[in-house]
Amino acid sequence: MSLSPYASPVPALHREVKRRRSFAIISHPDAGKTTLTEKFLLYGGALTLAGSVTARKNQRATTSDWMELEKQRGISVSSTVLQFEYNDCVVNILDTPGHKDFSEDTYRVLTAVDAAVMVVDAGKGIESQTRKLFEVCRRRGVPIFTFMNKLDRPARPSLDLLDELESVLGIHAFPLNWPLGDGPRFRGVYDREHKQVHLFERTVHGAYRAPVSVKGIEDPAVKDAMEEATYRQVCDELELLEGAGADFDIAAVLAGKLTPVFFGSAANNFGVQLLLDRFLALAPPPLPRTSGGGQRIDPAAAGFSAFVFKIQANMNPKHRDRVAFIRIVSGKFERDMNVLNTRSGERVRLANSQRLFARDRETVDDAFAGDVVGLVGNYDLLIGDTLADSPEVAFDEIPRFAPECFAYLHNKSTAKYKRFRDGLQQLLKEGVASEFQLLDSGGAQVPLLGAVGPLQFEVLQYRLEGEYAAETRLENATWSIARWLRPLEGDPLAPEARPGLSLGTVLARDSNGWLVALLPSEWALKTFTDKNDDWLVSEQPFAPPPGMSKG
Repeated sequence: MSLSPYASPVPALHREVKRRRSFAIISHPDAGKTTLTEKFLLYGGALTLAGSVTARKNQRATTSDWMELEKQRGISVSSTVLQFEYNDCVVNILDTPGHKDFSEDTYRVLTAVDAAVMVVDAGKGIESQTRKLFEVCRRRGVPIFTFMNKLDRPARPSLDLLDELESVLGIHAFPLNWPLGDGPRFRGVYDREHKQVHLFERTVHGAYRAPVSVKGIEDPAVKDAMEEATYRQVCDELELLEGAGADFDIAAVLAGKLTPVFFGSAANNFGVQLLLDRFLALAPPPLPRTSGGGQRIDPAAAGFSAFVFKIQANMNPKHRDRVAFIRIVSGKFERDMNVLNTRSGERVRLANSQRLFARDRETVDDAFAGDVVGLVGNYDLLIGDTLADSPEVAFDEIPRFAPECFAYLHNKSTAKYKRFRDGLQQLLKEGVASEFQLLDSGGAQVPLLGAVGPLQFEVLQYRLEGEYAAETRLENATWSIARWLRPLEGDPLAPEARPGLSLGTVLARDSNGWLVALLPSEWALKTFTDKNDDWLVSEQPFAPPPGMSKG
């Protein structure tokens, strides 16, 4: 009996897998996530001059915010993949939107990473979106490293920030470095592991590597650089931390029970290289994953497998291109390889494979588990699809979330209807919004869209006009809840008897044909479930029956 090609590691592959570090940067909006991403690229040698979200118009924009709307508004609305090599590590950074309206995109990205860096504004502490993203990481068992940012501004007491990590998020914290003051008194950080002080100087817009001076805490230059009261306070806090007697436990970090904490200022490059170096040393390489059938997939095994976690249209404005981002789970990717789409059962030749650096690209000839590859072209791929050598491998990694906002999207020009419809279908495949068809409406319908947040509709309209020259008008609908339905008996696609409807509730089909109830309020939902105890009601779509395409 032969062993599965997904079970046993191959030594040559194992060496490459060990070099990979794939992680996401998560935070509440405006905590400095995109700025930290840019500074990682700077210290990793991928950039010589870093951009700034708040820089003036004549300065370059951040590398990770490539979309025009992002540059105008100074926020991230689309996840970005950035890859570079540093200290014999192949680093895959997945920068994610911080705004809550784009949390679904962030959640999908978190399925493709092996660790996360959580950015916290040291002046504000743990905020709502940080809590939500942390919980997603916790449920997936993703190790979390914490960066307390903006120490160059007035900050909350550092010990209070540590306490908040434990009391609010329920995770133990171990500071690997410690700040020397905050705001205008901020002078750098103390590396607890090597017992060294790193003093920093400000640079213009934090655009270049900050000068670093390494000295011990007792060095007269350290005392001279700080106010006497600040120096005494730092020494007292360090003595308190050492007196607590807790040892750093890497096993607890990898299990998601302990978060290493770093302090600094991404905007001014304070503590960024300390974070990058220690993170790459401590973060895990790609680990085994489990296929939907329970098969354990070793990342260094010979059998190839990957899944689609993101689709992005029109990253190149000169072409109507479409990029499907895949996370490689096992084996070696080779350009022109022929693999199976286990959803459709069709073979796919992966000819146009590219490595993305924001909007910039280069051809990828080979890649390994942990890497992210962009497949450019009109591949019939959907978010969540598995590509593999074997039809028995299928990953069920991608979560879906019920929309909370609904609107009709009207096309303003009948002469441009084809542009409107083609553009809308392309953007919907990215997962920005979902389309629903009301039952019994008869004839053609104005598209009814659902999204997690209203800003998604704004982005959709902006991109339809900018990328497809299709102007639209939005008409808000009254529903705020979507629930997928399945009868306890019978075919879910053709229920024999319709459920009873509460006031203001309608029935619709999603893009996969599944039955959905759209409801205006929690009261309507309670009434609906009370009336229909012979139906299953779910916040997520039900899995398709065996052999049925989910597309």
